[in-house]
Amino acid sequence: MNRQTIAPDYRTAAGLCPQGEAPEIATRNACKVCSPLGAAMVFKGIRGCLPFLHGSQGCATYIRRYLISHFREPVDIASSSFTEDDAIFGGAKNFTAGLLNVQQQYQPELIGVATTCLSETIGENMLGMIQAYKKEQQPGDAPLIHVSTPAYNGTHSDGFATAVQEVIRALVPASAETRANRVNILPAMMSCADLRHLREMAAAFDLEATLLPDYSDTLEGTGWDQYHRMSPGGTSVEEISQMGEAAGTLELGHLRAEKRTSASGDLQERSGVPRHALGWPMGIRLTDEFVTSLATCANKVMPDSLRRARGRVVDAYVDGHKYLSGRTAAVYGEPDLVVALAAFLSEVGIRPILCATGAKVRDWQKLVTSQVEGNTEDIQALQGVDHARVSQCCRDHKPDLLVGSSKGYPLARELEIPLLRLGFPIHDRFGAQRQLTVGYEGTLSLFDQLVNIFLDEKQETSLTGNSYQ
Repeated sequence: MNRQTIAPDYRTAAGLCPQGEAPEIATRNACKVCSPLGAAMVFKGIRGCLPFLHGSQGCATYIRRYLISHFREPVDIASSSFTEDDAIFGGAKNFTAGLLNVQQQYQPELIGVATTCLSETIGENMLGMIQAYKKEQQPGDAPLIHVSTPAYNGTHSDGFATAVQEVIRALVPASAETRANRVNILPAMMSCADLRHLREMAAAFDLEATLLPDYSDTLEGTGWDQYHRMSPGGTSVEEISQMGEAAGTLELGHLRAEKRTSASGDLQERSGVPRHALGWPMGIRLTDEFVTSLATCANKVMPDSLRRARGRVVDAYVDGHKYLSGRTAAVYGEPDLVVALAAFLSEVGIRPILCATGAKVRDWQKLVTSQVEGNTEDIQALQGVDHARVSQCCRDHKPDLLVGSSKGYPLARELEIPLLRLGFPIHDRFGAQRQLTVGYEGTLSLFDQLVNIFLDEKQETSLTGNSYQ
């Protein structure tokens, strides 16, 4: 591949590579997935909602393949199926025909329409096409929610956040007068087990939680006695419409800290629901913040069940600290997960010397280092990078551990270091949808995995084999 030198001011401003190195023009093995995928995950977390991509059939197939290999569940994603002619003259005819077919075949309660690179690039008039389609609708047909998700302008986590924001704008009334004994939780791109545990933690405070999205059943269902065209489960449209009556909204992810760019900020403006901007509740400190917000919403103290769970994590930290202290790690993936991992790893004694994401995040270095304990001069935060760049930095810094998706396996094998698989996608291991990372229980599970990874590495390289540790 040919290299092209870019002006130093670009390199410095973007923070993509150290001084004196010329970055690659072409992306090689992107450290992200496309934004319509994130929107499709949100739509899968709404009861009776069918994701619909306005673009080529290949986009829907690509997204289905990634979701199926990660969650091990069937995933239907409809498409307007652009042809070469549609790319030139527009896909309005396909759009209307596709939606009518979806109504007839699936009878959904809601249709989530996400755009792709192709439809965005040719400048499709989505609002006009939606208005034209509504004239063809029959009474009782499902309403539409449209999300603009060109993959060239974001990552899967961006598409996820944008879809949540658009769903709230479309379905939650502009005002509400009551406050119920309920709480809204807007999670990041978490596992099905994580979503279930967030609800359980809210229930410990006697709070009824509305999760948006909640794909814990639709993307990890039970065995069926009979065939369902659409997977049962998800947050209903009625529940979403009542989110303006909650005692508070807990939005998870450091990138949603700013009110003006967050779904919880929109909900607060529309319905007056107090917002709590929190990080991914991983590790003791970030989980404490989440629990404190639940306590505020419920006006109760921490229940004994959570207090005991926290105590078990503290005890485990004391017992296992000697195995982790002084180790280093390279972390990559969705920005919210990377920031939370940086906080958690530094909390348990591992230095996250490289924190990389394929997303473009303003003040990324500052955001990452603000969550790391102690001196941060050894922390390198990279944003907008591909796996080729991540690999080169790892070769230079030689971390003891990689933490991220399955895409890091070739590098881990090359460097002969362990890989802790977290994030999306995980397609070369079983059970990614059941991987618990949040709360005190998730923290304890991750801590055990970390300790055992290094114990295993020590035993594998020991001349005496498995020995008493």
